[in-house]
Amino acid sequence: MVDAKMLNKMSSAPGFIAALDQSGGSTPGALRLYGVSESDYQGDEEMFRLVHAMRVRIMSAPAFTGDKVLGAILFERTMDGDVDGEPVPSYLWEKRGVVPFLKVDKGLNAEENGVQTMKSMPDLDTLLIRGREKGIFGTKMRSVIGHADKAGIAAVVEQQFQVARQIIGQGLMPIIEPEVSIKSPTKEQAEAILRDEIAQQLDKLPAGETVMLKLTIPTVADFYAPLVAHKSVIRVVALSGGYSTVDACEKLSHNHGMIASFSRALAENLRVTMSDADFNASLAATIDQIYAASVNKS
Repeated sequence: MVDAKMLNKMSSAPGFIAALDQSGGSTPGALRLYGVSESDYQGDEEMFRLVHAMRVRIMSAPAFTGDKVLGAILFERTMDGDVDGEPVPSYLWEKRGVVPFLKVDKGLNAEENGVQTMKSMPDLDTLLIRGREKGIFGTKMRSVIGHADKAGIAAVVEQQFQVARQIIGQGLMPIIEPEVSIKSPTKEQAEAILRDEIAQQLDKLPAGETVMLKLTIPTVADFYAPLVAHKSVIRVVALSGGYSTVDACEKLSHNHGMIASFSRALAENLRVTMSDADFNASLAATIDQIYAASVNKS
């Protein structure tokens, strides 16, 4: 069973989810945005040490609390790390009031039928048990949709829900993330197929089983309203998908019931060279901006 206090917060409190889950492939880009180039480190271990330091700086900032940040999605190495000697998941929940999630996918397969499904996860149960023992509330897993191909999108959604049922079985809350690329030439058509496929899978869930959805901000405002209202959906969150903070927040503000789960847009104004005062002030302003777009709808 998922933690009842965390579930209550995640299902009803105002706010958004921070995505701090860049993995091996996306970490260099996150560090570059932060002002750390590849020439500043040698090898993966040093790279992960630097990105963990960046995440700790974010998580320990005064504005990063459960008042506006409902949850945080973690990379596995971040889950296994600490903040001032305390394990990250317990630090987030007990010290900051932020619900911890874990990214569990292992990357993407090559594109087929206009989509990229998730690579196999043979050790998923082991990871889920370890995460649960560390205080993780839920998980996140990402697929990518590049074109409005019905067979491809159906395969993505079926795989997502199949793994979600495995996650539910381990007492965790799955965030299902079939990302429609904002660069897709058939984005709006892909979203129509995706909405129907997700609705069909939601209708098949046994009574009492619930999921969260993480979706690209749709081309048509409130297009995902039927999913937001579905009895088996705890929350629908939006990914920034490469949009700037300003653009992502503007688009999100027109989608009722959707809250943010931003990664790049959360950290785009943060730099390693900032003083702590400037860093904290910049992050606080961005948190306020994302919170407003998640809560105040136009």
